[in-house]
Amino acid sequence: MSFNIGLSGLYAANKALNVTGNNIANVATTGFKSSRAEFGDQYSQSIRGTAGGKTQVGSGVKTMAVSQMFNPGNINGTGQALDMAIDGNGFFVMKDNGSQIYTRAGEFHPDKDGYVINNSNANLQGYAVDENGRVIPGVLTDLRIDSSNLAPKPTGRISETVNLNSSATAPSVAPFDPTNVKSYNYTFNTPIYDSQGNEHQMNQYFVKDAGTNSWTMYTTIDGRNPADPTLTTPLVNKLPFTSGGKLDTAAMAAGAVAGGLTIAADKTFQLAGWVPAEKNAAGAWVGNGATARPGGVTLDMLATTQYNAASATTAKDQDGYATGELAGLTVDQSGNMFANFTNGQNKVIGQVVIANFANMQGLTPVGGTAWKETYASGVPIIGEPDTGTLGRIAGSSLEDSNVDLTGELVNLIKAQSNYQANAKTISTESTIMQTIIQMT
Repeated sequence: MSFNIGLSGLYAANKALNVTGNNIANVATTGFKSSRAEFGDQYSQSIRGTAGGKTQVGSGVKTMAVSQMFNPGNINGTGQALDMAIDGNGFFVMKDNGSQIYTRAGEFHPDKDGYVINNSNANLQGYAVDENGRVIPGVLTDLRIDSSNLAPKPTGRISETVNLNSSATAPSVAPFDPTNVKSYNYTFNTPIYDSQGNEHQMNQYFVKDAGTNSWTMYTTIDGRNPADPTLTTPLVNKLPFTSGGKLDTAAMAAGAVAGGLTIAADKTFQLAGWVPAEKNAAGAWVGNGATARPGGVTLDMLATTQYNAASATTAKDQDGYATGELAGLTVDQSGNMFANFTNGQNKVIGQVVIANFANMQGLTPVGGTAWKETYASGVPIIGEPDTGTLGRIAGSSLEDSNVDLTGELVNLIKAQSNYQANAKTISTESTIMQTIIQMT
């Protein structure tokens, strides 16, 4: 019996050495989870299937399980756009030749067709987006990077926050002449875009009227009349103010303004009939073949004030942009993958999902730092990162192996000593057997 007990101890010590050696070998493997060998004692059973009583000696040790430790590893930045780490619970979902596998290793890159894959050529799973960039949750798909240009968007709305100095006096030169700075008090330009992504400059000039609480605004695009680029005459609108310095919208009658911008019911200005233009070879201004935004351009100046402070533009925004080429990728903590374009725009092109399990110990390792679902693990809970029990995504980062090298080296010494001790048990039993044989 002692031979069997010692032999079981050798098997157990060898298993511990193998587990420790595997941990040490993977100390630099991204997303690797260390394992530990778990043992239990064993007793021989009597004929009735019960232990042999208080004098029963155990029959050795057996390996009960080799469990993986899913505690997190350190997360380190890499600077690579498609490197990802999970900060918290969960796994990346991958599609490998039709089967679904799960991993913590976030070393991803695009293949020749733009699909996001790992080093084993498995496809990263996530949610797609519709044509408006809205995520379509619920249906998993192979995430793909669309490298096509971002189509231009013609300007449809301009918002400005401007203060006009209430202490300013009417210009010394009249009438207004955009080429003479003495004929106006303040000016600034705003870039706007046509349907082909061509940039144009909307020029606005402000002239203090001789009376109080009143200014005149002159508007051109590229220095021309917006509706007729052959003319240099600007569009002209009055800006009345209350005694408190706010734009007096009550004094602004809604409707068409002769020679000026139309005033809408909400008291914003409407630029209709804009003809995007350019100079031809002969130096004449002609239409460039593009169009303005259907429905015209809204100019929101409701935040304009007249206070005793320097005339200044404190905020300005417009919703158009030129054609953009793909310049980079970023991933936020919710798993949204953004395509970054040269025109400064960002577009969501997909969302990475995370899966979690009721019993992670029930997962089956399949190599390549990946696992498969089993009956013991339960079905995966798949959803958006940073929701419920699912962790968040750390972009441009990777999770290190969670192997504690110092601890593993100590385990190596313990397993070695355990092996030697069990070998000594067998050696001692052999010596005793030799003694008995010699007595016969």
